[in-house]
Amino acid sequence: MPESEANPTFSKSTGLPRKRFYRARAHSNPLSDSHFPVPVSPRHVDYTAHFPQVDSSSKRIQFADVGCGFGGLLISLATLFPETLMVGMELRDKVTEYVKERILALRVTNPGQYRNVSVFRTNSMKYIPNYFEKGQLSKMFFLFPDPHFKEKNHRRRVISPHLLDEYAYVLQVGGIVYTITDVEELGEWMKACLEQHPMFESLTHEELEADPVVKLLSTATEEGQKVARNGGQTFQAVYRRIACSS
Repeated sequence: MPESEANPTFSKSTGLPRKRFYRARAHSNPLSDSHFPVPVSPRHVDYTAHFPQVDSSSKRIQFADVGCGFGGLLISLATLFPETLMVGMELRDKVTEYVKERILALRVTNPGQYRNVSVFRTNSMKYIPNYFEKGQLSKMFFLFPDPHFKEKNHRRRVISPHLLDEYAYVLQVGGIVYTITDVEELGEWMKACLEQHPMFESLTHEELEADPVVKLLSTATEEGQKVARNGGQTFQAVYRRIACSS
């Protein structure tokens, strides 16, 4: 019997998990202690478990979607860059489980596709260096992160001068950070943090226009689609990792 018929959490028509069974709070406290396995170092990341049909001896993860939510961007990127390994990083357990089941279902219904995408349940604000080597990533995504409006909670924001040091470490020179939010103040904050950091520079208008990923920032995720339906604004900041000046 197909899993969608035996398990009510899966849609009979699409074979994909039903999102309503995996609902969770919009955001989690990134400073709280959570209990999940964390690799001791990037060499201990189990590629076989996440990419069983890929020769991981010659490939490493290149894209990281931090706070990936229900995986909309990842699913779009997986077919746009079929030879690139990518992961979502999500703290909420139910949401992580949804993304995992969604990817597994897509692999079944689309043979040969979505082998390059997976998801980690982890706290990216604490453990980024445990997953990625120096200069490993070519793209990092921060889409509609928790704004943490209160000033005392700004230290919980996923874009900050301190965390940008870590992101610069795991990004290769030329690697790109993509951010988007529908909160103007947070958009200004993220842009200012990136603008003031010595290891990032903004992409030109021409580069933004030519980058197919930029168009997905506001359309591929549940949050972006909701903002569009409500006629809201979004605020993007897209910056390139540059070499450290001597």
